[in-house]
Amino acid sequence: QVQLVESGGGLVQPGRSLRLSCAASGFTFSSYAMSWYRQAPGKERELVAAIASVGGSTNYADSVKGRFTISRDNAKNTVYLQMNNLKPDDTAVYYCKAARQWPVTTTYWGQGTQVTVSS
Repeated sequence: QVQLVESGGGLVQPGRSLRLSCAASGFTFSSYAMSWYRQAPGKERELVAAIASVGGSTNYADSVKGRFTISRDNAKNTVYLQMNNLKPDDTAVYYCKAARQWPVTTTYWGQGTQVTVSS
């Protein structure tokens, strides 16, 4: 069955780094655009970063540009989010999402991993 399993979250001090991983199985990973979303308490889920299925083009939320980097390894069916210079406002549950529009619109979500930035 389809699985997206996030890992790498935790408690970190401001200014430090974390790398999140999302391991995919049960579908053709290379055919899907991958993205990271986050949801802080009392707030809506928001897009953090995305990477295309082909070509590797990326886009980022303004709040993380220059600090976060999304990448993918199609051989390992894994997408990563390198987070540097973390801030308390980055505290949230981070979710991995897989999506494609053809031939059928299909979306998969992971269960999320908690990231807490605090001194």
